[in-house]
Amino acid sequence: MSYDIVIAGLGAVGSAAAYHLAGRGLRVLGLDRYRPPHALGSSHGGSRVIRETAFEHPRYVPLARLAYESWRRLERDSGEALLHVTGVLFVGSAESPLIAGTLASAREHGIPHELLEAGDIAYRFPALQRLDDAVGVFEPGGGWLDPERCVAESLRLAGERGVTLRFEEAIERWEPDGDGVMVATARDRYRARRLLLAAGPWMPELLGGAGGPLSVERQVQHWFTPATADAARLPIFIRQVPEGVFYALPPAGGDIKVAVHHSGAATTPATVDRHVSTEEIGRVRALLERYAPALGGDHRRAAVCLYTNSPDGHFVIDRHPAHPAVVVASPCSGFGFKFASAVGEILAALLQDRPPGVDLAPFRIGR
Repeated sequence: MSYDIVIAGLGAVGSAAAYHLAGRGLRVLGLDRYRPPHALGSSHGGSRVIRETAFEHPRYVPLARLAYESWRRLERDSGEALLHVTGVLFVGSAESPLIAGTLASAREHGIPHELLEAGDIAYRFPALQRLDDAVGVFEPGGGWLDPERCVAESLRLAGERGVTLRFEEAIERWEPDGDGVMVATARDRYRARRLLLAAGPWMPELLGGAGGPLSVERQVQHWFTPATADAARLPIFIRQVPEGVFYALPPAGGDIKVAVHHSGAATTPATVDRHVSTEEIGRVRALLERYAPALGGDHRRAAVCLYTNSPDGHFVIDRHPAHPAVVVASPCSGFGFKFASAVGEILAALLQDRPPGVDLAPFRIGR
């Protein structure tokens, strides 16, 4: 069977690409080894932070702005509320990568923000403790996305607009076929003029060494009930402390989601341990008791998530170095979901051999 485009992986990025390719008169096939949205990859957990600032590098700000526009377009098309602007607070020492990077991106791109001293933070947000020499940056335009609904609505609209979606059908292998690609699954073989590899933590096995040494990291998300009423006054926050960077999304439905950024062990999707130990829960509880005790009530549940990381911690968005009919998208490294709508729009352009509208040089495989 022949298609113009085959998409491997229908999580955050693959579903967004399917949505942006739909209704353009193209024969598009989307494949996923499970039935998204699911909890086995990187696009689950009920909430994901979105922000215009980028402590990772100011180059992400234009991509974030495009993402806001694309998420709002998906909201209009779907009739669903997906992006919730609540404000995001960054807390750390003035020299920390979190604060220095956030301020650099905000100042370079003129992003509205408020700089807070430790006393200001303590007064406005008494739930945060041990501020010492900390400063804060409050970004009023930040907020959170509903990842499962974003994926579900992207796929629903893509399917309604002509994209063929096949779930529980994973790509087993692919190979060049003339000026296109042959894709094999356990059920069938498909020929495509273009192939998009957007399989998240399954990317290392699909790419081999061609995409560079991508690695997969086990992450754990935790949900706690608030311990005191001060928790209700907190916005979403990201805080850098000596133990690392942790973040919390205060309750949208009662419980508070807490996780430590880049704290996990190397793993693979096939071997990941999805059991969360009492020791792991205890380490996160100790962080809350020290820095935000108002959040540390009863531990309600936990979920394992997978980061797909590049060696330098930045995105990979490029054509395959040996096979230009194949487009590679692994824009993860632990902070990719917020950008998925924009990356899907960029990928749709690349797959149609159109200019992406964004400078992709920093995201090339061979950078």
